[in-house]
Amino acid sequence: MISSVDHLVYAGPDLAEAVGRIAERAGVRPVEGGPHPGLGTRNFLLGLGGRSYLEIVGPDPDQPVPSRPRPFAVDTLAAPALVGWALAVEPGTLDERVARARGAGHDPGTPAAMSRRRPDGTLLAWRLTPPRTGPFPFLIDWGDTPHPAAALPVVPLDSFEITHPDPEAARAALAALGVPDAPVAEGEPGLRARIIGRDGTFTL
Repeated sequence: MISSVDHLVYAGPDLAEAVGRIAERAGVRPVEGGPHPGLGTRNFLLGLGGRSYLEIVGPDPDQPVPSRPRPFAVDTLAAPALVGWALAVEPGTLDERVARARGAGHDPGTPAAMSRRRPDGTLLAWRLTPPRTGPFPFLIDWGDTPHPAAALPVVPLDSFEITHPDPEAARAALAALGVPDAPVAEGEPGLRARIIGRDGTFTL
């Protein structure tokens, strides 16, 4: 298990469908997170234990269609799927971690600031490298904002695995990002997670 997993991203072309699938399998209703202004997406959340959570993301029907593609391949997915993950960094260290990764041969991209407002009005603000899909994470720094995992209903993360056609190359890239012990199996580029729901264990 990777202790620094901040969150896993489960995305779909229809947000209500994606939330319904997780609710049915977990036996717990995900909590509304809020909209991502300008990106055309909204999310719902479930805790995975500790400072980790599952983000269910999809198109926000209350926002206009954005001029650029929505993040996490939402516009091209045929069905909900586990598409990406975020790696937590210590507050204030994001730029240093990006520089270190680039020096080790893996470029996670240029950090940017983002924010969203929860339904209760609380503003969450963070910095992150560009969100991406696939086996390699994006990095996220929550600074002093309340972490989304706090006060969420929890369905524990039982296991998390990365798949890649060249496991050694994948491990090298992950080590550059600060996760040298990440579990990597040979296979098509992707992710697998087992979650302990209220009604049994299920796989994403």
